Amino acid sequence: MTRRRRRLYFIVSSLTMLGVATALALNAFRENLVFFHSPSEIAEKGIPAERRFRLGGIVEENSVAQGNDGVTISFRVTDTAASVPVRHRGLLPDLFREGQGVVADGSLDKDGTFIATEILAKHDETYMPPEVAAALKKAGRWQGE
Repeated sequence: MTRRRRRLYFIVSSLTMLGVATALALNAFRENLVFFHSPSEIAEKGIPAERRFRLGGIVEENSVAQGNDGVTISFRVTDTAASVPVRHRGLLPDLFREGQGVVADGSLDKDGTFIATEILAKHDETYMPPEVAAALKKAGRWQGE
């Protein structure tokens, strides 16, 4: 084998390994990527069941209900144009209440109810999660700065 052929094999094998490493890295990013959607976008796009994403909006007034087991909480998240029912099993943040901004991480079930694995609530009276603020601005319902 000539020196030139060895160099060619080395370059080809190096490029192949680089391509495989890049493909593995991009695949890992795609699996861990979580998109944000507002209730209006969910109604428009028809997001498939069991696809993980974040839902953001405002907790609808008079929609919070505790389940019979004492651990499950049901409520509705709205951007004032559309609303999505949410069910969460577990503890809620101390600042969670009706009329406040919320971001929920989870997926839709086959009935269209968002099953939340994590609930994030705003931390003071002036903070609004950026995703929620953008969704409210897009819906023409933003009342902040």
